Amino acid sequence: MESRTTAFWPVYVNAAMSVCAFVLTLRLIPRFYDLFIGAGMFGKDMSKRVPKGKEPAKVPEGLGVITGAVFLIVMFLFIPVPFWRMWKPDSREDFPHDRFVEFIAALLSICCMIFLGFADDVLNLRWRHKLQLPTMATLPLLMVYVVNYGSTTIIVPKPLNTYIGNDLNLGVLYYIYMGMLAVFCTNAINILAGLNGVEAGQSAVISISVIIFNIVQLSGKWTEAHQFSLYFMMPFCAVCLALLYHNWYPSRVFVGDTFCYFAGMTFAVVAILGHFSKTMLLFFIPQVFNFVFSVPQLFHIVPCPRHRLPKYNLETDLLGMSYTRFKMKNLGFLGRLAVRLCQLVGVVHVREGIGEDKDETECSNFTIINLVLKVVGPTHERTLVIIILVIQALCSCLAFFIRFYLAGFFYDVIE
Repeated sequence: MESRTTAFWPVYVNAAMSVCAFVLTLRLIPRFYDLFIGAGMFGKDMSKRVPKGKEPAKVPEGLGVITGAVFLIVMFLFIPVPFWRMWKPDSREDFPHDRFVEFIAALLSICCMIFLGFADDVLNLRWRHKLQLPTMATLPLLMVYVVNYGSTTIIVPKPLNTYIGNDLNLGVLYYIYMGMLAVFCTNAINILAGLNGVEAGQSAVISISVIIFNIVQLSGKWTEAHQFSLYFMMPFCAVCLALLYHNWYPSRVFVGDTFCYFAGMTFAVVAILGHFSKTMLLFFIPQVFNFVFSVPQLFHIVPCPRHRLPKYNLETDLLGMSYTRFKMKNLGFLGRLAVRLCQLVGVVHVREGIGEDKDETECSNFTIINLVLKVVGPTHERTLVIIILVIQALCSCLAFFIRFYLAGFFYDVIE
């Protein structure tokens, strides 16, 4: 049995390589500005003041692919490090093939997601493809889980023990759950987007939270699953912070769907193979709320515009709520119920009796960004992003409280 210090040695190497990844990404991204703009991959930041007679500056888009590429390079170079003691000829029989296959399958899923995300940035895929692609990219992970573990049993909370027992075998439903987790993670960050620094910022906060969680777990009972998670989270956090530096207000690059898919799949990989999927969802509390809040528009129960970004006021240089317009009588029962219920609890702003015939209704879009603007009023973009990231950090603190304190009341054994 190797000592704790020896076992932790690959983590130190990974941390050093993560620092190199941060520096490399920081210096590499500006070198690709002109290349992306020349290839037609650019956008225009419409939430900025522009001198009269001039067009908004072109901002290179899809630079998340650079962070993904650096991450993969670092992880490919890191592959031999956790297994260096097993490369000797007399140790081949003891080589941990199961752990090695997990490592390769995780990189394969992330690599596939980066490729598919870049395809989305270039081809502008439809929403149904955004749901199908993560499912396909998760299959290598699920196959490895089946071969290496195959356990689909979950621990039942104490209040239900009397009726169900101490554990419950979900069978194929467990694999469906893990597939849906990957789909949720990749799209949740993509839904909470559109402001300078918000995609990279929320991903950085979540990754830092996961790293802290892994370190806390490793300081107690040693588990290879949390060590495996650190191998992926530290380089990801490094490239994410470098991207955030360039994407912070006023943004010099747009991250694109590539980064959202890359980030989501990386989180899904460590949650599934690190065996802490429920804890991972706790770190996604704002994203879960934003998804549930957005359901009426995502499923077109309430009209959903192509972009639900806050509305920019040129005179004040502030962002305000954006609205969707419709006729209430044209909505179905569920649509009217969703609007009235959200209006009743105060999470949307509704203006009725507008339009030429005074028969139209305007409702603020169902996003957490609009909800923040409803509470604090028109706000500068930089301030708005800071508020969103503070909410993300506070929710991570809540997640730690739930995981290390409240969970003990419901579970004897915690993942």
